Amino acid sequence: MRAVFVAVVVAFLVSLLGTPIAIRAFTKLKAGQPIRTDGPQMHMAKKGTPTMGGVVFIVATVIAYVAGHIALVTLPKAQIGQVRPTITGLVLLGLFVFCGAVGFIDDFLKVRKRNSEGLKERGKLLGQLLVGAIFGVIAVWPTAAFKSTNNETVATTKLSFIRDIDWLELGRIGAIILFVLVIIAASNGVNLTDGLDGLATGTSVMVLSSYGFIGFWQYRHWCADPDYTAAYCYAVRDPLEIAMIAAAGAAACVGFLWWNASPARIFMGDTGALGLGGLIGGLAVATRTTLLLPIIGALFVIITMSVIIQRISYKTTGKRVFRMSPLQHHFELVGWSEVNIVIRFWIIGGIGVAIGLGIFYADFLSAVT
Repeated sequence: MRAVFVAVVVAFLVSLLGTPIAIRAFTKLKAGQPIRTDGPQMHMAKKGTPTMGGVVFIVATVIAYVAGHIALVTLPKAQIGQVRPTITGLVLLGLFVFCGAVGFIDDFLKVRKRNSEGLKERGKLLGQLLVGAIFGVIAVWPTAAFKSTNNETVATTKLSFIRDIDWLELGRIGAIILFVLVIIAASNGVNLTDGLDGLATGTSVMVLSSYGFIGFWQYRHWCADPDYTAAYCYAVRDPLEIAMIAAAGAAACVGFLWWNASPARIFMGDTGALGLGGLIGGLAVATRTTLLLPIIGALFVIITMSVIIQRISYKTTGKRVFRMSPLQHHFELVGWSEVNIVIRFWIIGGIGVAIGLGIFYADFLSAVT
């Protein structure tokens, strides 16, 4: 618990205090967000607002991870070099950093070209595919250099809901393919949700917090814990690590939200959106709750589906279902204020998180009673 608390405090403070520095730096570098000319015209007032702010909460989370590990060391005069990271931490932070790096390239090209066209869809998808495949292999294959307490890998070879579904064996190749699909879906879902001040950030806070709770709950009821003797336990790898990273990511987003809330002084950009999606997808796989992710991340799913529906309808009938997609822009054109949309969408996101956590806890109660 101490490690999680330290990581949360450090992540929040680094993000809260580091974001103004990033605002000044990106403003000086003229890294302003280009605005789509075919989008809602009220967005033109945001032109020039610095972007790539996701760098701040990604860095804050990595620093918090190190601080949390230092807090775990109980030996006197402990040094940073004595703190050994786990393969779970490396996979989760690797997804966060390298999915964010794909987004950073996209943001950089947008800023350099001075328009909203960055990486082509194929280029962005290729980057996500590469990152997902590399960390998928690491997550699925046993690694001798990072031995597990309970001989578990970061990702399972079975499909999971609340835990592994024993009869749905995927094999290692199938598990890697599923891993890649989850990372691509989650990163694109958060990216599509981004676009209004604070919308993706606030929703990510709720989703990451829920995985922080799940990770910590699994840690308290962990099969590898010799002090835990109850019949019902969770066969996951490094649940405390999962809880620490998820909680640190949520806290870092809260610190960033202080400056990203309407009227935003900085945008997370694709750097932050793709990074957050990669982390969230990784957390779902690591906690063995892959099929629970669409419920916990319900808002991401709804907004992604609005884009899919719009494209299918336009290509097949030539007609649009929504005035504009993603869905949040439809409501802007209908006449809702940006703040109203964000708050109401946060409520939808919160309902999804509450239902997901309710299902997770109900499964535990049904097993122990």
